[in-house]
Amino acid sequence: MGFPVIMDCDPGHDDAIALVLAQARPEIDIRGVCTSAGNQTIEKTTLNARKIMTFLGNDVPVARGASKPLFRELITAAEVHGESGLDGPALPDPAWPESELSAFELMVKILEESDEPVTMVPTGALTNLGLLLLTRPDLKSKIRRISLMGGSAVGGNWTPAAEFNILVDPEAARVVFSSGLPITMSGLDVTHKALITTEDIETFRSIGKRTAVMVAELLDFFKKFHEEYFAGFGGSPLHDPCAVAWLVAPEIFTARKARVDVECGGMHTTGATIVSFAEADVDVLFDVDREAFVALLTDALRALD
Repeated sequence: MGFPVIMDCDPGHDDAIALVLAQARPEIDIRGVCTSAGNQTIEKTTLNARKIMTFLGNDVPVARGASKPLFRELITAAEVHGESGLDGPALPDPAWPESELSAFELMVKILEESDEPVTMVPTGALTNLGLLLLTRPDLKSKIRRISLMGGSAVGGNWTPAAEFNILVDPEAARVVFSSGLPITMSGLDVTHKALITTEDIETFRSIGKRTAVMVAELLDFFKKFHEEYFAGFGGSPLHDPCAVAWLVAPEIFTARKARVDVECGGMHTTGATIVSFAEADVDVLFDVDREAFVALLTDALRALD
């Protein structure tokens, strides 16, 4: 059995693939899936998480998180992920009921009951984790590390200054980054290099297994947005799986220790992550071996039905 992990996500195509990668890796023991609003509304992201976990045959609890950021109105990314938040493949209806616990309550339960520290993997807005750290700071000792997708050292993808996940709830992000916990940040600096090409998609599809075909169909939809708006990339950046990949293959990434602050009040810079190297307490990822990253995903898809 692997080390315990709580996935905190807003599926979302790349969130779904992050769940697939976590499911495939024997080093990772998914103890629960929490959802946040972001890529779509909380109703849609929670349903999507339940569908993916049903597809994967994993009956761990899926718990609904906050429907909006701590202090702001919700923004969503329907133009990237479609009306459902997970347009593309036909996914099964959930086989198991949604958890009766909220995401916050499930996080507390898992942390309190775990015999070893738990790794948190947030790949959406940081609302749930921020709420946990604000209200139950006594549980910090039960958190081994936070491996998150969000932020950027230079520029954003939703505004010129801000990456989407941080922009959705910058106050929660500030709480997380100032927590003093070990953090690995997979920001745009690295995720824009974790590109999946059309050729890679066909490699996944050619594996022939149901999960590999489903992931290829997710990427068929995902690449349409990137071809229209980010044609110069030469592929689709798989942001969220980086936060999982680093946990099992840190050697394929290049990191630097840095301090990360979050801008919450700027007229044009709200949600910006200010990365400096003077006081270093966060592992910020800046590069990835793309071929090794694709191979990691390919092996995961071969390992699943």
